[in-house]
Amino acid sequence: MVQCEMCGTETANPNAVKIEGAELDVCEECTDFGTKIKTDDSSSSTSTKYSTSSSSSGSSSGGSTGSSPSGGGGHDMFDDMEEIAQDFDDRVRTARENANLSQKDLANQLNEKASLIRKLEHGDTLPSDEMQGKLERKLDIDLSAGASAEESEWQSDSSTGEYTLGDVVERKDS
Repeated sequence: MVQCEMCGTETANPNAVKIEGAELDVCEECTDFGTKIKTDDSSSSTSTKYSTSSSSSGSSSGGSTGSSPSGGGGHDMFDDMEEIAQDFDDRVRTARENANLSQKDLANQLNEKASLIRKLEHGDTLPSDEMQGKLERKLDIDLSAGASAEESEWQSDSSTGEYTLGDVVERKDS
């Protein structure tokens, strides 16, 4: 089972659809939002052709091949992605200064523009995955957000293990 790239529901038979210029694998319900892509298997090389109708009336119109969004228990593709630390800009600047490198020197060593390093250090832009990897290797730092500090900050005093409003509110009068 794969996830629909549009709504996230799991589907056994995704449809290749072109939506606003992007080719996506979507569930049957999201197929109506774009133009279904048909592959021509008659030639030796695979060519892609677009159908003129936005949905097909084939045998798969029988209903619930995908699970509902509230079905739960599925694996979300964003679970595997690491978040970048909120203080990534300070980490980059500090590590660069500790290495006695100017922004221009670091940019040259990474084969990037100095303006990109400047924007990263000011927090004006987030590094791409590739740029994050370059910075981490060159400066020997970790730009990923660690969950341990956040988890320790949000521990409940409740014996049931559930959070209450009192667990997260800071009173001004105390």
